[in-house]
Amino acid sequence: MRRLLPAFDGLEVVFVSVHSAYAEQVSGNRFYAVRDVTRWDRIGLAILVAQLTLILLRERPRVVVTTGSAPGMISLALAKCLLRSKTMWIDSIANCEQVSLSGMRAKRFCDVWLTQWPHLQRTDGPECWGAVL
Repeated sequence: MRRLLPAFDGLEVVFVSVHSAYAEQVSGNRFYAVRDVTRWDRIGLAILVAQLTLILLRERPRVVVTTGSAPGMISLALAKCLLRSKTMWIDSIANCEQVSLSGMRAKRFCDVWLTQWPHLQRTDGPECWGAVL
């Protein structure tokens, strides 16, 4: 996400990550660390939803952008349903053979749904606007 930071120049940007150490890399911006979960961790998912809901209600973003993962997919869904935020999913560049499961599930909550691999682009999405790297 830091690689996209120049695209947000002049805007107020808030970061959310499952790695608290990333706060140092985005100093000057508000930062929240949330629990990292998988779909098999039901209690962890409930805690994550509560954390993300509080962050979204506090920050009230107009736009939410994520580069993937289950927490990113959940944040898009919550932002779209609770706040009607504009949402953008950018599937991780690591998903070079197929769109991730989280990406597939995020599709219904996205205003913009992107892959970083041209061969994964389809007419019904995801689109490929290029790679972040």
